[in-house]
Amino acid sequence: MERAETTETTETAKRAKRAVQGTAGTLGGRIALVAGATRGAGRAMAVELGRAGATVYVTGRTTREHVSEVGRSTETIEETAELVDAAAGVAGRGIAVPTDHLEPAQVRALVARIDREQGRLDLLVNDLWGGDVHLDFTTEKQPDLWEMDLDKGLRIMRLGIESHLVTSHCVLPLLVRNPGGLLVEVTDGTEEYNRRYRKPLFYDLAKAAPIRMAYDLGEELKEHGCTAVCVTPGWLRSEAMLDTAFHVTEENWRDACEHVPHFAISETPTYVGRALVALAADPDVARWNGRSLSSGGLAQEYGFTDVDGSAPDAWRYLTEVEAQGKPADVTGYR
Repeated sequence: MERAETTETTETAKRAKRAVQGTAGTLGGRIALVAGATRGAGRAMAVELGRAGATVYVTGRTTREHVSEVGRSTETIEETAELVDAAAGVAGRGIAVPTDHLEPAQVRALVARIDREQGRLDLLVNDLWGGDVHLDFTTEKQPDLWEMDLDKGLRIMRLGIESHLVTSHCVLPLLVRNPGGLLVEVTDGTEEYNRRYRKPLFYDLAKAAPIRMAYDLGEELKEHGCTAVCVTPGWLRSEAMLDTAFHVTEENWRDACEHVPHFAISETPTYVGRALVALAADPDVARWNGRSLSSGGLAQEYGFTDVDGSAPDAWRYLTEVEAQGKPADVTGYR
C-alpha cells in the first residue's frame, strides 16, 4: 500500500511539474477554439492557451463594430485576440471570429474555416453565457419561477444551454477526427455545490446543465479517444464583477472586502486559464473524463497558482465558511 501511494504521489508531482514548468511551449502546435472569449474567464483562458503556444480561435458577439445585449462595448473579441498575440509572442496566435453561437449557420461557418485553415481542432472550450444582464442579484430575495419575466427566463436558457448544444453539435465532428481531443464545458459552481438550489430557477438550470453535458458527452467522446470535462472558476474577479458589482479595479479589489468580507476568497480570471492549460497539457487528461472540476481543485493537483502566488479554493471555502455563517477567514483556503 505504501509503495502504491508513493508511486501515485510521484506521478501527480510529475504532471504538476510538466504543467507549471512547461507553460511557455506546452501547447505548441495545438489548435483551440474558445467559444465565448470576449471577457472574463473565456478571455483569460484564450490568453493562457496562447501563452502556452496554442493557436486560439476566439469567438463572441461583441466586436468593435457591434455590441451584444451584454452592453459592454469596451471588451471585444478583437481585443482578446490581440491579448493572445501579446502573450504568445512567436509561439501561439489569436484569431477573432465574430460568432453568435445560437445561430447554427454561423457556427458551421466557423468550423469550416478552422478546418480549412488548420485541418483539425484539439480543444473546444464552451464558455458561452451572457445571461447576467437578464438577472438581478442585488435584490435580497430572488423571485419564484412564476414571478419571473418568462421571456427573460427563456433567453437565459438559450444563452446558457442552447448555445452550448449548438456549438458542440457543430464542432465535435471536427474535434473527434483525431484522438486526444478535449472538450471543456465552463460553468459556475461544482457538481457538489450546485446540488443546492441556486435561485432563481433559470439561473440554476443554466449552471447545472454544463455539468451534465460534460458527463454525457464524456460517455460519447471516449469511444473516439477524446475527453469531456466541466470546469468552474471560483469567485471570479471578472471585469463586470469588479467595476459593476463592487466598483473597484483589480489593483484595489480588496477594498470590496470591507462591504463583502467573503470576497477575500476571490480569484483572477488567469487562475482558471492556468487550470485549463494544465488540463490540456496533461497526457493523462482522460482520467478526468466526465468530471466536474474547479480551478482551486486543479491547482492542488497540478501545482499552479493565481497571479499573486496564492491558490484559492473558493468552492470549499464557500461551503465550509460562508454557507455555515462563519466570519470571513481565508486562512487555509488560499
